[in-house]
Amino acid sequence: MQQSIIEISKSVLQSSLGVKAGETLLVVTDDSKKNLAEALYEAGRSLGAQALLMVMQDRTKSGEEPPEAVAIAMTKADVVIGITKHSLTHTHARKNAVAAGARVATMPGITEDMFMAGAIAADYAKVKELTEEVASMLTEAKQVRIDKAGYSLSFSIEQRKGIPSTGVYVNPGESGNLPSGEAYIAPLEGTATGQILVDGSIAGIGKLTEPVLLTIDKGRIVSAEGPSGKQLLELLGDGDGRLLAEFGVGTNDKARITGVVLEDEKVYSTIHVAFGSNNTFGGVISAGVHIDCVVMEPDFYLDEQKVMEQGALLGV
Repeated sequence: MQQSIIEISKSVLQSSLGVKAGETLLVVTDDSKKNLAEALYEAGRSLGAQALLMVMQDRTKSGEEPPEAVAIAMTKADVVIGITKHSLTHTHARKNAVAAGARVATMPGITEDMFMAGAIAADYAKVKELTEEVASMLTEAKQVRIDKAGYSLSFSIEQRKGIPSTGVYVNPGESGNLPSGEAYIAPLEGTATGQILVDGSIAGIGKLTEPVLLTIDKGRIVSAEGPSGKQLLELLGDGDGRLLAEFGVGTNDKARITGVVLEDEKVYSTIHVAFGSNNTFGGVISAGVHIDCVVMEPDFYLDEQKVMEQGALLGV
């Protein structure tokens, strides 16, 4: 195991999660990400934490619950890291661990390259400041409109709360992705109508070589045109997985479009929409799946005031 990855892991545990000697650190992983998880486990041990490593079989999709034994262990730890192929972010297991006071960081799909470069190397004090500002703007707004390439998608976010994923989770019950840098919100179910051109990446599919045009009516995808459209609909299934669940704004200036949505959705100059579950962050959809779709350099408006122009945040 590369010593440099262990050293970077120690830095992440200290700066993003405030791991202290004597705390219980649970690293939850799967067969696909076991090697990287072992570096985090070793880093935790070297910091004096009571480190535990739980390995499960790969989940089949993002948002699928871990086994019950893992979910219970997550509620008993001081700090939990989920380093898995598919995301545990939008699961009841993560939500329950947070409710029990755990500090939780999820790292779905992270690669060795992402450990060594890109978003993880950001100035997280700066990321935190921008992310919290954008999250506040989302909380205060009632309506979102996204424009790109002649297509437009609108939906309500009235009385929903913007959530900052800052990359800094040092207080009990704080959680988010690592690497991080996004502000996101659960749109009001059933209000989204229009079309959006997804041209960055899609969780579970990867970096797109050709865009996918999504048509949404009353909050639900009714068609997905483009080479990856059919695969997206298969991932989402025929039920509530096709409902619009999330609108997010990337705030990390070191993040890159890599094909791994964990980093892609954090890229400054992008927004993303997700479909499926949002009951873990203020919505009411529980679909057992959550798939993010990244859009590069769009315009978007809050209450008809332009907030982003071709990927650049205005006045923030």
